[in-house]
Amino acid sequence: MALLENKVAFVSGGGSGIGRAVAEAYAQEGAKVVLSDINVEHGEETVKIIKDSGGEAFFVKGDSSSASDNKHMVEVAVSKYGRLDIACNNAGMGGPAKPTGEYEPEAWDRVIALNLSGVFYACRYQLEQMEKNGGGSIVNIASIHGQVAAPNSPAYTASKHGVVGLTKNIAAEYALKNIRCNAVGPGYIETALLKDNLTDNMMDAVAAKAPMNRLGTAKEVADLVVFLSSEKSSFTTGSYIIADGGYTAI
Repeated sequence: MALLENKVAFVSGGGSGIGRAVAEAYAQEGAKVVLSDINVEHGEETVKIIKDSGGEAFFVKGDSSSASDNKHMVEVAVSKYGRLDIACNNAGMGGPAKPTGEYEPEAWDRVIALNLSGVFYACRYQLEQMEKNGGGSIVNIASIHGQVAAPNSPAYTASKHGVVGLTKNIAAEYALKNIRCNAVGPGYIETALLKDNLTDNMMDAVAAKAPMNRLGTAKEVADLVVFLSSEKSSFTTGSYIIADGGYTAI
């Protein structure tokens, strides 16, 4: 039996990168997947990939920085499939590269709105529904920069540290309600976002910072998310698990 058979799962930012890989992995393990993205074309493309592979998926357009959109996403999942068992809150952004003393307040507000407030909004309505179900599992995508600095990215670093703290709080509050909440901290992952913003030499330099001397893949992160979403990790909650090829080990 597949790990997530008969489960209903939600993924934000499911149109590309890690979000798409998680959505595909959830479907491969038997879950019915509701995925959101601000980009309709990319989101519907993920649905097609899943359906072409024999899986079940549904797309809903949504802005993860909006409380009302997050509420709507949960309502759509329940309306479509009757419940919500699993959620991976993945949508996020990097923001401009500037030192803290030069960082524009408007840029700070945009990054925090999506990366931190958006995760809170998502969890807020997911938890409400999971209580009705009698349980569930939430995985929040943080970053290695939920633990270490990312110089010239103060909003990103602060938001990802915040996601880790929020995750631990939820785990403590809902442990007796059969709801688990964990965070994953990806290191540098080979996605279109990275390729579009870095030269080959820059990519090699980033990869060399990890003892494994390579970038991670979105599938490697997705496999970890599936584990944390499944009963294989039934005694794991409040954890922040890093997948970075050893980047933060040295």
